[in-house]
Amino acid sequence: MSGHPRPARPTHRAGPRRVALAVFVLSMHGAAVPAQSAATPLPSNRTSSRTPVAPAQKIDPRTHAAAPPAPAPKAETLVVTRQATAPDARRFALPQTSAGIDRRTIEATVNIVDTEDALKYLPSLLLRKRNNGDTQATLETRTWGVNSSARSLVYVDDAPISALISNNNTNGAPRWGMVTPEQIERIDMLYGPFAAEYPGNSMGGVVLVTTRMPDRFTATVKQTGSVQTYDAYRTRGNYGTANSAVTIGDRIGRLSWLFSANREESLGQPLFFVTSSGMPAGTTGGIAALSKTGSVANVMGAGGLQHSTTDNVTLRLAYDFTPWLRLNYTVGYWDNQTRARSQSYLTNAAGAATFGGVAGFANDTYTYDEQHLMNAVSLKTRTQGHWDGEAIFTDYDYLKDIQRNPAGVLGGTNFTPNGYIARMDGSGWMTADVKGIWRPSGVGGAHELSFGGHRDQYDLENPTYNTGNWASSPAAGNGTLHSSGRGTTTTYALWAQEAWKFAPGFTLTVGGRLEFWRASNGFNQAGAVAASQPPEHSTNFSPKATLAWRINPDWTAKLSFGEAWRYPTVSELYQIVSTGGTYAVPNATLRPEQVFSSEAMIERRTHSGSLRLSLFQENTHNALISQSTLLNNIYTTTFQNVTEVRNRGVEFVAERRDLLIKGFDLSNSLTYVDSRILSDPGFQSSTGTTAAGKHVPYVPDWRDTVQATWHATKRLDLSAALRYQGRMYSTLDNTDRVGHVFGAFDKFLVADVHVHWHVTGPLTFDAGIDNINNARYYEYHPFPMRTYVADLKASF
Repeated sequence: MSGHPRPARPTHRAGPRRVALAVFVLSMHGAAVPAQSAATPLPSNRTSSRTPVAPAQKIDPRTHAAAPPAPAPKAETLVVTRQATAPDARRFALPQTSAGIDRRTIEATVNIVDTEDALKYLPSLLLRKRNNGDTQATLETRTWGVNSSARSLVYVDDAPISALISNNNTNGAPRWGMVTPEQIERIDMLYGPFAAEYPGNSMGGVVLVTTRMPDRFTATVKQTGSVQTYDAYRTRGNYGTANSAVTIGDRIGRLSWLFSANREESLGQPLFFVTSSGMPAGTTGGIAALSKTGSVANVMGAGGLQHSTTDNVTLRLAYDFTPWLRLNYTVGYWDNQTRARSQSYLTNAAGAATFGGVAGFANDTYTYDEQHLMNAVSLKTRTQGHWDGEAIFTDYDYLKDIQRNPAGVLGGTNFTPNGYIARMDGSGWMTADVKGIWRPSGVGGAHELSFGGHRDQYDLENPTYNTGNWASSPAAGNGTLHSSGRGTTTTYALWAQEAWKFAPGFTLTVGGRLEFWRASNGFNQAGAVAASQPPEHSTNFSPKATLAWRINPDWTAKLSFGEAWRYPTVSELYQIVSTGGTYAVPNATLRPEQVFSSEAMIERRTHSGSLRLSLFQENTHNALISQSTLLNNIYTTTFQNVTEVRNRGVEFVAERRDLLIKGFDLSNSLTYVDSRILSDPGFQSSTGTTAAGKHVPYVPDWRDTVQATWHATKRLDLSAALRYQGRMYSTLDNTDRVGHVFGAFDKFLVADVHVHWHVTGPLTFDAGIDNINNARYYEYHPFPMRTYVADLKASF
């Protein structure tokens, strides 16, 4: 073999290098592919989407008239290859600004342990991943920050893996375990709610993960290891991860299949620090500290030191009934076993370790046992004629989901035998989508009409039982309820969208989505108090419009507008969380968010790079915002509607290939957001401050990602990246101004490096360091410090 190939270079004519070096040093992004016009397919990363120049018409020298055109080439037989199915954006001519990364770029530039790592350098995104194997890795988009899992959507081969059962940083995270890193062919990020095909949860964006399917026998074996060096307060140590992965697949006649298995065992840094408003009597070792709002929160020790073992198995099948009709089936099974312990800094008069009677040590000691199953089936046509259609059905089940923790602490470092068992078995969701495309004039014609219907149902079953033995009692404890939350949300939708090429270079995309939402069967119990919640319902229409102008082969401009409705999740309405380090109080009277989003974009794209400038604004009425308040030294989350907020900003994305020397690529994405609460008359602050005029919680002002890659040889790629995020607040009145403490949301700058080496034949070796500058920061939780990553892979 000749080694790892460089991404293909376009073959059309080269243009002069007119972009100044200073511009690219200040603003470039290597892994991202910026926006595409409504009618332009998404390109592969580091390849140009520039429209090819038509060949000059030949003139007959004898008659000086145009010579007859050359005969059309003979039609080719359709051959199905391992190239993945085109993303939805290409198939349905979706109008959003987009960015993307392909498999080869991920391999060459990213320290990837888990699937979600592949997104961390895309423009305006923050991946909230607390440690390797994290089950709660959510996305922060350009208009919304952390704690907004239901304000973005993630699909794998058009099947949703977003957990819209919640909107939080716990069980609201996408189910990344349903796809493994070795299955990824490419990932595309679509910004904004401008396509009628997607619900209002697309207000932050839509992630499309496209997997590969083989056209011949293929297999990979990969071993990944990482070590994090952590040091904060009196918790110091090395926390390691081992990930073993295997894939195997083939194509036999019309049937292609790909099997993937992953096992990951990880030790994580503390996710919590145990705090107290005073120093326990008769103890030493507590560390004086403040909370994020300036109240006393002395640090007694660390909690949530997790030892996790995760197994996930997926099987993807595709059967081609004809060259234009394919049936796809995916089944994924995910198992997670987590044990979390606490570490006390306190000692008694005899010098022995003690919890000092601080209950937080019990809250941050827990176990998880989880087994989830996903099934997805789709039937799609690929005629490229006047009609195409598809149907997609998914089912996600919590087969087993049990969390246990003690109720309190005893003398020394002992826990009470009694405790709580929280279960979510029986929770899950089902979705169904039927879509069609009508091209009256054929592919590339003036009109393309897409339309469809949607149904989803999200079910919550979340009883928490009292138990006399929290570690080993039956799953129903002693049979009595400590708390309970259950309910169902259902949404039906009809949508249509027309892409009209009404003049040379101009495409107008207009559409609308009609939705019928209902929340029902709501029930809550806390102790002896129980209540059945009244049903809620809402019917809404969301118009969309995008005007794209292909000014010339290099320049594109676009104006977009979209209204969207984001409905409360079943967990925001009904889930009571009262175990582990998380406490949450639901609100059954929440109203849907109404979003008005707009964007103006201009882009220049050539064979050697691209520049994009996007101005965006999003006004949200009845914004659903959670608040985390320190009560009795425990952060408790509540949910409320905020009358109106506005997120307004600018995004600049630039990329340059072969800068100064061949093989050196430099890129950057820079985003600024001015987030403001415009109105919230119902807010009452304990400090007497108002919310109006304050920054929207969880939305940072600045984000910047710079990445440089040198393709030193065909076998060797060297990359470095800087990731910066500015300060953000988590309270409506912006009173959380103390940084670098548990619960705060800090600004940070981290540097990563990566080496990709094609050793020989089937072997590749990767090594790198994340957060090489060893930055210590909090995004509520303490985040990873310097982490060394390496892997060895054999591909056949």
